[in-house]
Amino acid sequence: STVVIVGLGGLGVEIAKNVILAGVKSVVLYEFEDNCTVRYDDLSAQFYLSESDLRSVSTRAEISFTKLRDLNPYVNVSVLKGDLMDIITSTHCSAVVLTESGIQQQTTIAEYCHKSGVSVIIADVWGVFSSVFCDFGPNFVVNDTNGEPASSSMIASITTSTLEVFAQAGYSLSPSDASKVVLMVTVLEDNRHNLESGDRVNLSDIVGTGIFNQLNGNEFDVVVKNGDPFSFFILMQPSSTPIESSHYERGGYVNQIKKPVSISFKSFKESIIQPNEIVCDFTKCERALPMHAAFFALKKFQEKAGCLPEPGNSEHAAEVYRLTVEASIAGGPLSSLDLSSECLSKHEDVIKRLALCSRGVVGPMCALIGGVVGQEVLTACSGKFMPIKQWFYFDAVEALSDEPLPLHEVQPLGSRYDGQIAVFGRSMQQQLAELNMFLVGAGAIGCEMIKNWAMMGVSCPSASPNSNNSKSIKGVTYVTDMDRIEKSNLSRQFLFRNSDINQPKSTTAARAVTSMNPAFNAVAYENKVAPETEYLFNDDFFEGLDMVCTALDNVEARLYIDQKCMFYHKPMLESGTLGAKGHTQVVVPFKTENYGASRDPPEKSIPVCTLKHFPNQIDHTLQWAREWFEEVFKQTPEDVKQYMSMTRAAYESSLAAQQNMKLDTLMRIQAAVAPATRPTSFEHCVVWARKAFEDLFANRIKQLLHNFPLHQVTANGTPFWSGAKTPPTPIEFDSNDPLHLEFILSSALLLAAVYNIPVSNEVALWETTKNTLATTVVEKFKPVQGLQIPTTEEEAKSESKFVHVDIDEQCRNIIRSLPDSNTLGSLTAMDFDKDVDSHMRVVAAASNLRARNYKIPEADLHKSRGIAGKITPAIATTTAFVTGLICMELFKIVQQKEASKLMNTFSNLALPLFTSMEPEPPKVTTSIVKGKEWKWTQWDRIDVKDPSMTIDGLISLLSESYGVELSMLSSGVTILYSDFLDRKKMKERRAMPVKAVVESVTKKTIPASQKYLILEIIVSDEDTSEEVEIPYLRFKLY
Repeated sequence: STVVIVGLGGLGVEIAKNVILAGVKSVVLYEFEDNCTVRYDDLSAQFYLSESDLRSVSTRAEISFTKLRDLNPYVNVSVLKGDLMDIITSTHCSAVVLTESGIQQQTTIAEYCHKSGVSVIIADVWGVFSSVFCDFGPNFVVNDTNGEPASSSMIASITTSTLEVFAQAGYSLSPSDASKVVLMVTVLEDNRHNLESGDRVNLSDIVGTGIFNQLNGNEFDVVVKNGDPFSFFILMQPSSTPIESSHYERGGYVNQIKKPVSISFKSFKESIIQPNEIVCDFTKCERALPMHAAFFALKKFQEKAGCLPEPGNSEHAAEVYRLTVEASIAGGPLSSLDLSSECLSKHEDVIKRLALCSRGVVGPMCALIGGVVGQEVLTACSGKFMPIKQWFYFDAVEALSDEPLPLHEVQPLGSRYDGQIAVFGRSMQQQLAELNMFLVGAGAIGCEMIKNWAMMGVSCPSASPNSNNSKSIKGVTYVTDMDRIEKSNLSRQFLFRNSDINQPKSTTAARAVTSMNPAFNAVAYENKVAPETEYLFNDDFFEGLDMVCTALDNVEARLYIDQKCMFYHKPMLESGTLGAKGHTQVVVPFKTENYGASRDPPEKSIPVCTLKHFPNQIDHTLQWAREWFEEVFKQTPEDVKQYMSMTRAAYESSLAAQQNMKLDTLMRIQAAVAPATRPTSFEHCVVWARKAFEDLFANRIKQLLHNFPLHQVTANGTPFWSGAKTPPTPIEFDSNDPLHLEFILSSALLLAAVYNIPVSNEVALWETTKNTLATTVVEKFKPVQGLQIPTTEEEAKSESKFVHVDIDEQCRNIIRSLPDSNTLGSLTAMDFDKDVDSHMRVVAAASNLRARNYKIPEADLHKSRGIAGKITPAIATTTAFVTGLICMELFKIVQQKEASKLMNTFSNLALPLFTSMEPEPPKVTTSIVKGKEWKWTQWDRIDVKDPSMTIDGLISLLSESYGVELSMLSSGVTILYSDFLDRKKMKERRAMPVKAVVESVTKKTIPASQKYLILEIIVSDEDTSEEVEIPYLRFKLY
């Protein structure tokens, strides 16, 4: 697809960036001649322009061209001039995006596109207000309406039903339906079908007779009764086989088939008068139509005056409001909106604020609308996701000052921040410049975030950071990320290029944004933020910050940062994406709950017996393959390393701590180092892989079927192989099967890497592998008699606790058989990494072979990578949207807005859905002390600022200031003082300084860099002697 983007200001460049990263065929950049050269207000958001470009005669599109082209070498980017309609025709474009255009231009071009069958998107950002219009033609087909993967469920049972069910569910029956068979399909209880009435499904792998066997490969429309998440009904054509002689035996899969949906769009001229449904934040629905009228009036003001209203000009604001009322009353062009004067009066302040900041350019607003429009462009080109139909309005009016700013505050300074000053004022700009920020993570979200900050002027102090008095300068952004850039990052982390691959993310990102705004003061680290790096990110570091922003991909790291922000009373900006979904959360000390206060329920774990013997989903086989990878390529080399690092006697002694596992451990070591099995060449690795194939995908399956034959029944007479248990089929090795060879080659290569065995080039490897396989002999399977295989989770747990009585003797025999450690070469343990292809090839091949055993649909490398790494790839559009949203919250925090003005958000660009809500307040604990209520939250604590204070002094402080009596004082797991311990010791400790007591009891010196002790206290009310819950105590050491 070819996309034409008109206007390369802050919004236009954001859209272009997102569309190019997504990988359309070609992008044409175009500028109207009357608005194409660089102005100061462009620099507030257009990250590919600089102050030096202000003197250039080149257009913004021409200046930005090279950098946009370099984002993706597979996209043809060009700059064209001339008549726009001729360009639209000659390029055969699929979509046109209009930004920074007047209402006459929009009407003319949109009408031309509508008649020509070209999708058109019109987008405007005015300060903290924005609008988007979409017209994708009268018959636009959406192939994927929600962006969710097609659901797939395993069938538990299929039974017959009656036509009454369809009638009760509101299904229209025809006379021809009377002869059809009604079937109720029920899926396993641990996997909801996620279907709605009218959805279409395909049924497969059902084992049965008669009509049940005829279900396979056919498609059906389903009826879901009363929202039942586990069963649905289908109508089947009558069969020559009577239903009475048909029998459902077991198994089968329900696979959803996504049906295309056709949508009709009005033209711009029609839709502006009759907009129908307007997409907006659910909490601002009542504002949608008044804002539609206000945007129309603002365009009319611009058309009449030749410019937008001036910042701080109340007369201009009043005129925009008057034009809004005039357009909406009877006889006005928007009279069909049916807006009363009372309704418009209710929104008068907001409409005037729109006018007052309409000349403003705010980087985060351009970023978030650039994300929305970028996604709409992709939808127009691909039919993937539901488009905006047809208007979208978004505002962040809560971020504005409570009252309009005076004229002198919003006057331009002749600086790159003039566009933002027009909205938030000069004083705010100075505050932003002096912020000390900490960005944790420089991936997809981190790159967008640090770019936004540089455009906003965050951490851009006027003094040079290299001057002699740099220690006194406020205004620095610290960014840290321990990862290095990989090729897969380039499609969504726009600050990185091919030449940056293998370079640190943090330093590369900091360097890239400093080139965008040289005043941006960034300090980059390559360290994880965790307990082991508290020497670096210490008390002084966190206390010097104004705000912390997380750009992380895991909950554990977020929770650690959350605890730090709570301890140091720092605001935290949190955001994340999951494909087209995004969320933001703002955490402000004492005003909102902390991040860890509300948690998603833990992921449901896969039962051990399901994983080992009865998988029914590709997730199960991938988890199994990952565990096999960990055992063979990580745990075994680590076990060998431990054996090599100790004497035999010492190693045997160390095994006592793992009684249940030591035999397995020693058997792995024996297989890894014994001369008969230790590989010394690539050919040996191929032999090992071939034997592993036979063991995993043939012999273990044969043993399972030996224990549980196909026709076995349970104690209550039901078939053993039913419900979630699908009988597997052993795989016979075939050297011509690509998947079989992929497992052999990828596993052999990884084993060679573990043993540090050099390998030859790829062509030679294939020849060596084929020749070795041709001569490799595997032992014929012999079932193990009496082997117990657990069939339930309880049996699996019991099995893990069982220990053979002769295990110690077996272990001693193995240890005696092991070669001396000094005769062994080193082994390299492999830590699984989803982004390392050599790792994923092994896991994907093993998973798909096991899936083939159990007739589970297989997954390609890309899908397997996502499931095995538990990731949904980030997309540039969602990332831009959520970072823009969270940066708008930054403005509010700097202004110390009350909690009601802060917003947490959830969005889904695939629907599209946009919701916001006020953050939850911190949970209040109420304690009763001396008959009075003491209300406190997790943000509260008792601060002791006297480093020399003794425990006696602390007891007095608690009594005099809080009316409580100290019962016990502890630091971590160490009890420092307690009224039930030895009185003589307690008397001695009471006279000692708290720091001295801690060092004496723990027998450890407190590091000189440690500034605080966290002390837990148990106290009681002095009047009632009842135990009272109070906040923790923070003790200052210096």
